[in-house]
Amino acid sequence: MGETDVDGPNGAGGSDGFWDASRCVGTPHYPPRCPRFVSKDGRGLVVRPYDDADRDALAEMYRDYDPDARSMGLPPERGPRIAEWLATLVDRGRNFVAVADRGIVGHATYVASDDPEPELAVFVHQDSHDRGIGTELCRHVAADAADAGHEALVLHVAPENQRAVHVYRELGFETVTSDSTDAKMRLDLTSPVPPAARPTTRPESQG
Repeated sequence: MGETDVDGPNGAGGSDGFWDASRCVGTPHYPPRCPRFVSKDGRGLVVRPYDDADRDALAEMYRDYDPDARSMGLPPERGPRIAEWLATLVDRGRNFVAVADRGIVGHATYVASDDPEPELAVFVHQDSHDRGIGTELCRHVAADAADAGHEALVLHVAPENQRAVHVYRELGFETVTSDSTDAKMRLDLTSPVPPAARPTTRPESQG
């Protein structure tokens, strides 16, 4: 996969005012994706692997996370618990962040990184909901997990959260049997996924 050169103080360039991503393409098996991303409201972001230098900014995002947006007890509400939780995710999993001009606005992880079918979790700050950021984070996680040789990703979602269930289904996740009261979904990384889960910026490639 290739990507175009960019310019500007935030790595932004191209005719759209952010960058030209026309060379960023996907394949049926989720190769690594272009890090540059334009949200549904026209904002330029970068989705990239987490770095240790992101720890404070990511913790700050979670400290400002709306308690009403929490699901199944996550993310934790208090500072010390947030720090402990993030340390576990960093130590045991693979993590990605979505970065906008005002800092980190989203986070996705899969844990444990040595599990053939690790568990996916994704969180987007409430001020950045409904802009496609969580979906793009999921695509990057799936790309990374597939590239690392994982067989599948799994996740748990509250059954009443049908909006999230719909998004995950579009990404190729299927509901599977589980003893949990939550809905369990699985994405097979050994088979091609739906076109909606791997869009490109080339109109002729959409399908």
